[in-house]
Amino acid sequence: MTRSSRPSRPPRSAPETRLDDVAKRIIELLQEDGRQSYAAIAKSVGLSEAAVRQRVQRLLDAEVMQIVAVTDPLQVGFRRQAMIGIRAEGDLIAVGEALTAMPEVSYVVTTAGSFDILAEVVCEDDDHLLELLTERIRGLAGVATTETFVYLKLNKQHYNWGTR
Repeated sequence: MTRSSRPSRPPRSAPETRLDDVAKRIIELLQEDGRQSYAAIAKSVGLSEAAVRQRVQRLLDAEVMQIVAVTDPLQVGFRRQAMIGIRAEGDLIAVGEALTAMPEVSYVVTTAGSFDILAEVVCEDDDHLLELLTERIRGLAGVATTETFVYLKLNKQHYNWGTR
């Protein structure tokens, strides 16, 4: 096989963004309360409000963080959550991308172990989960088998692990 006819490798993950102590503290403050004002953060980290606004925007643009509203799915009309373990054949990247395009899929990770991919889904009810699983996920090219873990209770969901 010549060099030019080799299959291309998938792109590597984005390079790690180097974070200084101020950026880390801004992230930690926003993990505690994503609604904090730039003025309050500026006071905590010793910068101007404008400097904090710029730093937050750079962190968002670099996809180091997101600022979102995290809801309780049960309270907003989604009665069924599940984790789906997927064993796939062939191109894992294509399967992962197809899953990420589905609006019900909230989390996708390619893994090592007994599953190739784990996908967390949020559905309106069991009928919705059944349709998603049988018609759309199992129908994807490359999906060999699935195993579904239905959530009975959400014990903990936090995003305040800080920075290192």
